[in-house]
Amino acid sequence: MPRGATRAARARAKVDLPVWQVRRYLEPGPIVLVSSALGAQRNLMTLGWHTVMEFTPSLVGCIIAGSNHSFGLIRASGECVINLPTTALTDVVVGIGNTSGAEVDKFARFGLTVQPAQRVRAPLVAECYANFECRLADDALVERYNFFIFEVVKAHVARSPRHPETLHYTGDGVFMVSGRIISRRSRFRPEMLG
Repeated sequence: MPRGATRAARARAKVDLPVWQVRRYLEPGPIVLVSSALGAQRNLMTLGWHTVMEFTPSLVGCIIAGSNHSFGLIRASGECVINLPTTALTDVVVGIGNTSGAEVDKFARFGLTVQPAQRVRAPLVAECYANFECRLADDALVERYNFFIFEVVKAHVARSPRHPETLHYTGDGVFMVSGRIISRRSRFRPEMLG
């Protein structure tokens, strides 16, 4: 067995998986709530399809379905806020995902506190652990793939806990909770990234 490998890391027997279920294993990160605003309109949507793309500038890619009410608001305004909820908001996250912002004010419906952002017009969700104010950095893939590339221009994060419990969607209405923390800081070599 290679150095550093454990019994748990040995080869495992596998079964075939329908390719449409691959996302259950590859969802890149926690579920977020994306807030948007355009004129007097505002909306909030649940989103699981996002990925960090670059550190500096801080770029995040998000897939927002063209049929989603937020798509038009974000496309026209060129900005949004990515809000990071914890497990305390699980039912709110599901409710927001099952409600159309074209029909209801989701902030009022789910009792969420709206806070003004500092660098964008979209609002922050006060109950979320973190809020990342974003501006559209690149829209070259929006028409073809609904893929927005945002630059985070301002970030707000709660002081504690240091490692919040976040939700990770696995499909069919099932979530995993972020797990225990495993540190390897003493072995970390940033120059070896990539």
